[in-house]
Amino acid sequence: MFKFAATLVFATATALAQAQTAPASPGTVKFSVNGMVCAFCAQGIEKRLVKMPETGPLYINLAQKVVAVQPKPGKAIDIAKVKAEITAAGYDVTAAAPVAQTVAALRAEMKAK
Repeated sequence: MFKFAATLVFATATALAQAQTAPASPGTVKFSVNGMVCAFCAQGIEKRLVKMPETGPLYINLAQKVVAVQPKPGKAIDIAKVKAEITAAGYDVTAAAPVAQTVAALRAEMKAK
């Protein structure tokens, strides 16, 4: 019984340590971005983000100033890294938040507005 409890405590501590070092968000992240005014702006951001190993589908909406990034299967989005890439492209990230929807669902939702 005592050996089982010690193993359970170790497993729980290991899981907590992994959770603390994991990337910031496991799902889709929606960024509010100022400074995007044309298709060239969107293309510049897209080129930078598709090079990242963890990024999968992207959605960029110029009118609503939104960039949404979904991770590749088995990966997670690191919000700070994506924000740094957008900033390095010359744009200002004003907010970032994990969302429950996929990029495709966000695209459909914003198109309906």
